[in-house]
Amino acid sequence: MKYQRIGYDLVINEIDKGSKVLDLGCGDGVLLEMLQDEKDVKGSGVEISEEGVTMCVEKGLYCYQGDIDEGLSDYLDNSFDFVIINQTIQNTKRPDHVIEEVLRIGRRVILSFPNFGYISTRFSLLLLGRMPVNRLLPYEWYESPNIHLLTIKDFRNMSKKFRFRIVREKGFCFTSGKKSRIRRLIPNLFSQYGFFVIEKIS
Repeated sequence: MKYQRIGYDLVINEIDKGSKVLDLGCGDGVLLEMLQDEKDVKGSGVEISEEGVTMCVEKGLYCYQGDIDEGLSDYLDNSFDFVIINQTIQNTKRPDHVIEEVLRIGRRVILSFPNFGYISTRFSLLLLGRMPVNRLLPYEWYESPNIHLLTIKDFRNMSKKFRFRIVREKGFCFTSGKKSRIRRLIPNLFSQYGFFVIEKIS
């Protein structure tokens, strides 16, 4: 469960009080609940698992069961102040389509993902010749929900092709809460996770 809580503090810090928020892949609704308590947001969520939807409803949250890969066409342009895709984009079948859709329906988009350019991941592939299994990636390759592997650098490059603006970027590690100068200088190599705030270019 700790793995799923990664980046919650960063997300909360980005949200303005009273904002209208959509959390895609909201899981058990803990982040939405925190946002309602701390930022008084008008929040709703989309979750693919029946178990997750049930837990959200039990918390008194508005959440419906859906697959974000099937599109967000029910939402009008600029329906939300913030759309959150926390630890979810790498699990989607069409991340390019998802990015286009969330930029359409949200004024700003907040997302984070495991950085597959992280140094220990590179060493595992180079020295052991196998996909890593560790605290960052706690799954064997055949059971992993991560179907699109990306790095911080990959996401930066995506911004050029899909023409969105990176408002804020941060590389971080859940194994160390300390600030690191080398991580700031070379986040693609020394950050376990990438965190981005993006918006569409008018």
